[in-house]
Amino acid sequence: MLLQQNSIASTICMFSLIFIIFYFFMIRPQVRKQKLEKEFQERLKIGSYIVTNSGIHGKIIEIKDDFCIIEIITGKIKLEKNTISKDLTQLRYGKEKI
Repeated sequence: MLLQQNSIASTICMFSLIFIIFYFFMIRPQVRKQKLEKEFQERLKIGSYIVTNSGIHGKIIEIKDDFCIIEIITGKIKLEKNTISKDLTQLRYGKEKI
């Protein structure tokens, strides 16, 4: 009976340890990344030069609730905010363009 209780306790400890490791290496970084992406999307402003996930470069000319209208070389396109991956304003154009 004592051997059976030790076996159950060690199994529970092992699963707990696996869950803790899984949390710190998989779940927590993903939640942090989602939080940073949401903050980035909220900070978008008109006039920023951006790059989308598909590689389209453009300038934000209008911002609505969940989408932006960006100006590219060939015209204007409407994109969801979550498809914008980078803000190039400071990287490429420096602080004088802001």
